[in-house]
Amino acid sequence: MGVRRLVAVATTALLLTGCGAATAATSTVPPARPAPTVAYPVGTRTFTLDPAGPRPLPVTVWYPAGRGGVAPGRFPVVVFSHGLHSLPELHAPLTTRWAAAGFVVAAPAYPHTRRGAARFTRADVRNQPADAWRLIRHLVRLDARRGDPLAGHLDVARFAAAGHSAGGFTTAGMFASGHSPRLRAGIVIAGGGLPGAFAGAAAPLLFVHGDADPIVPAAVGRAAYDRTPGPAAFLALPGRGHGEYLAPDDRDFPRLLAATTDFLRWALYADRAALRSLPAERKGAFSTPPV
Repeated sequence: MGVRRLVAVATTALLLTGCGAATAATSTVPPARPAPTVAYPVGTRTFTLDPAGPRPLPVTVWYPAGRGGVAPGRFPVVVFSHGLHSLPELHAPLTTRWAAAGFVVAAPAYPHTRRGAARFTRADVRNQPADAWRLIRHLVRLDARRGDPLAGHLDVARFAAAGHSAGGFTTAGMFASGHSPRLRAGIVIAGGGLPGAFAGAAAPLLFVHGDADPIVPAAVGRAAYDRTPGPAAFLALPGRGHGEYLAPDDRDFPRLLAATTDFLRWALYADRAALRSLPAERKGAFSTPPV
């Protein structure tokens, strides 16, 4: 269901403060299309958002592919945020499999926390939720841009955010007061909550955390889970650290992939069968899909 190459995921310690920006509300949402029943081939595209601006944002996009381009239909979008000293392509084993399952995945390389950043600073994580929202607004415009290969293929009423480590904190920070209802779900992997996170309209969230994580202790993820006002799930990985389970040959990678894919299928495709398969502790009302 995706590439098989082994990709090592770089992780490092995290100290952060602050929160991100929100965006405007959307109008009436049409019903979700049925969840795909077969795996798609996966295509890749790259572009740079605001290349001449103060925070240029290289973006990698993985999408369900069809003959000659994007597969027919509209697909929900997942914005994936990397951790410190990492890059979008290091998470390809996970993101390509999400794309094969019927999601467009857009992953920015953040200007001051990515691997090779000219001026690396972990404190810049506080600004990354706003970067991710900038990407969402760009994708909404792109979907309506005549002639763009992705135009007409993005379900711009159904976004999710996901991220690992600092990217998990970035994801949490996107759920600030006043956040757009376009953002319908979030996945926080080995992360926690930024100040101001989990405010405004409640959205379902999935937390994944190794219970032996020495970088971001599991208690940090658990505290964020406890703070969420809406439905939330927590998948604990016994004896696991900060991210070895993101490598496709790791024993817990299949469990991570299954849980995150089931959660996205439920949250963005209203797939009740996927919810029944979700192997995680839960709180709140999961009976009705948030679409």
